[in-house]
Amino acid sequence: MNAVFVLLVMLVGVTRGETLCDGRKDGAVCYGALGGTVVLQLVDDASEIPRYEWKKEKAIILKVRNSVVISNKVDERFVFTPSTGTLMINNLNRKDSGIYTLVLFDKDQKISEQRTLNLSIQAPVTSVQLTSECLSEGEKRISCSAGGGDSPQFSWTLDGRRLTEEELVSGADETNSVTLKLHVSGQLVCWVHNHVSNASRTMELDTCGTGFVFINCTLPHGTKISQWVHEADNILCVPPPVDHSWLVCGLLTLVGFFSVILIFIYFTWKKNKYKKKGRSSRNEEESGSL
Repeated sequence: MNAVFVLLVMLVGVTRGETLCDGRKDGAVCYGALGGTVVLQLVDDASEIPRYEWKKEKAIILKVRNSVVISNKVDERFVFTPSTGTLMINNLNRKDSGIYTLVLFDKDQKISEQRTLNLSIQAPVTSVQLTSECLSEGEKRISCSAGGGDSPQFSWTLDGRRLTEEELVSGADETNSVTLKLHVSGQLVCWVHNHVSNASRTMELDTCGTGFVFINCTLPHGTKISQWVHEADNILCVPPPVDHSWLVCGLLTLVGFFSVILIFIYFTWKKNKYKKKGRSSRNEEESGSL
């Protein structure tokens, strides 16, 4: 939940369009949102510093003496407030990125301190998209993509908590895609963030178990099958159809045999009928001659 809290705080900063950065330590790294505003805290009490200069690379862009700006080579986007020691840069662009150096002088005009600040401008995350895919064994792969945003980082929560190893088949909650086990369900959220922005997308996670059945059987040749399969396409445990070809062959043979018998009987009967008719004719002729 701490990670979620940090992300919510970042979201508030992006809503205001302004990021804050403490540049009072040497080597500070600051980030600003492209098109937004960054406020750099350069010194604590500027009134006690006789003189200081603000440089980018080697070019001096700002000189302040006794809290009075005596040289300002930056445009109107840069607003320096000596009383608070803050420098505000509005409408940030890519060219504002770079190494800045603050040089502090004492009352004798000698360098008393020098510190650098690395300012990096990043495009904020503008949108998040989720896509889901059911795998062959009922598992679900969820992919998360970000619109815009430099160096996006990903994290996941399920019903307000981080994903556990018991719920994950592959991937981790810091990657842009995860594969969840069969019966994992709930409200899944993909968080996408970088140093200047945060966005998220929520999906009500339905399991891929609908339409899947667990089969556990032994095939006739001894192979055992125990797995989740799609019920509509399940043919793994369905016994193979019985081969009736031999029966059909036998029936055809019998039909052929009896056909031959019937034909033989028919012709035998026909032959006998002609013989009887011939004898009857001869008898009639002999009776007529007498």
